Amino acid sequence: MSVFRLSGFVVAATLMSGSASAQELSPGYLDPGPVLQAAADAIGVTNLRCVAISGSAYAGMVGQQRLNGYEVDWPRGEPLTNYTRTMNWDAGTMVEEFDREPGQNPASWKHGLGWRGGTPLQRNIRQRFVVNGEYAWYVDGPGSEPVPAPPEDADRWQLDMWLNPHGFLKAAMMPGANPKATWRWELGEMGRDGATTVPEKVTIVSITVLGKYRVDATINSENLLQRIHTWVPDPVLGDMNYEHEFTNASYVDLSDGVRFPAGWHQHEGWDDNFQAQSVNAGHNAFGGTLADIRINDCNDPVTVPEVVRRAEFPVVVTTRELADGVWLLGGSSHNSVAVEFDDYITVVEAPVDERRNLAVIDEITRLLPNKPIRFLVNTHQHHDHIGGLRTYMHIGATIITHWKNYDFYTRDVLNYSPRTLDPDMVSLWPPTELAEGYQYETVRENYSLNNGERSMHMSYVHPLTHVEGMLIAYLPTERILIEADLFDSSSAGVPVPTRVTPANRSLFNHVRRLSLNVQTIVPIHGAPVTWSDFARLFESGR
Repeated sequence: MSVFRLSGFVVAATLMSGSASAQELSPGYLDPGPVLQAAADAIGVTNLRCVAISGSAYAGMVGQQRLNGYEVDWPRGEPLTNYTRTMNWDAGTMVEEFDREPGQNPASWKHGLGWRGGTPLQRNIRQRFVVNGEYAWYVDGPGSEPVPAPPEDADRWQLDMWLNPHGFLKAAMMPGANPKATWRWELGEMGRDGATTVPEKVTIVSITVLGKYRVDATINSENLLQRIHTWVPDPVLGDMNYEHEFTNASYVDLSDGVRFPAGWHQHEGWDDNFQAQSVNAGHNAFGGTLADIRINDCNDPVTVPEVVRRAEFPVVVTTRELADGVWLLGGSSHNSVAVEFDDYITVVEAPVDERRNLAVIDEITRLLPNKPIRFLVNTHQHHDHIGGLRTYMHIGATIITHWKNYDFYTRDVLNYSPRTLDPDMVSLWPPTELAEGYQYETVRENYSLNNGERSMHMSYVHPLTHVEGMLIAYLPTERILIEADLFDSSSAGVPVPTRVTPANRSLFNHVRRLSLNVQTIVPIHGAPVTWSDFARLFESGR
């Protein structure tokens, strides 16, 4: 992407309205040219080609809250210390580097969206995340091989480069930005500004970024950008709120008339502390004080590694029969399990996203072409485990879940809301049964499916610090227990050599308390293991 000079604001405004003098604007709209020009002058946009900001930051684990309905923030990951973000708008590159305690988070995750269980854990302290145009990758420790990031991450990381005051104003000068402006009186945000009683007149300018994202900036009476907002696609929440906020006090005066914010605060999900609009009220995803600001040091080119340039991300589904009529559908970071009953099929878990689940469903219908998938058992509400719930609802399955998840699913996830950025099956072909059919079975303590010679028992696991509303599924005849996140094995089917976690202990105690005769544990993350191998972890005292 190349940056146009400030006259681009005049060009953009002319393209939008045929110029304010030549064509009357629609009621409620303003000429965006003067607004953008004043904002650019106030922070020195033309004098800034690239910037590096450093300090300490926090990372919110978006989609990993313990219990929907009782928390208004995403849980915090380990602090991001020695954090630096370098943005070069001329080159279209951004690099984020930081130190973080290893062993707690996926190596592929930096902050906010993108947290995925079942993927390799971070092994080293120093982390590096890079985006160059359509390509993105991460490096787990100095000297390690670059690992390609999937297209959805590359797209979002590229967008992040423009969601700051200078990035937005530079994007507004580009062809296709099509700026539009309006205004409103606005009271300060209660959580940020306290109880304010005097409204301020602000201007809101929207532009198109990367050809598809509608991004808007709220510009206050001092011509400073205080909020930059858009939506990004998410398998669980659809068009997801995505925004950065900057206070006036956070802007730092630098050389050549450049002013750049040192205080960063990012929301992913609505800032809805009172849950007036959504049950899922998580929002704070990234922030910190990044007061060490260096401008126009743009001499370090970012080259796309060949392994990243050649990377492909196919959906792979592998099938393994665990017992007669019981199949493990693997090939990804998350498994599903299909169980055949006399006249229907039950599937345990619909993880990741719709693309993954459509491939799993195709494989199940290949194995059992004449039986409907009647039930989908959902273990818990972490977002990487429910990205395919809407897919199973699309094909007519009834969702079995813990009752604590019901409000979140019915209001925020399994709804008729349009999904414009990444439409899924339900949004494209909404079924009548979404509102009027037999869609849910909620579990408090225990629930059973029985049909012919097979039975499956679901039970609620507690106490549990990892998440609330957790179910396991048990096949007593086959002595198979299916669980998620309570114990993860390796891909080779051996216990991961680590300490016994509270989640491991909750599973162990739950099986003992219910006197379940388990022979095989089938994790959603990893390959099946014997109960004796799992129990040996406790004997070793780890």
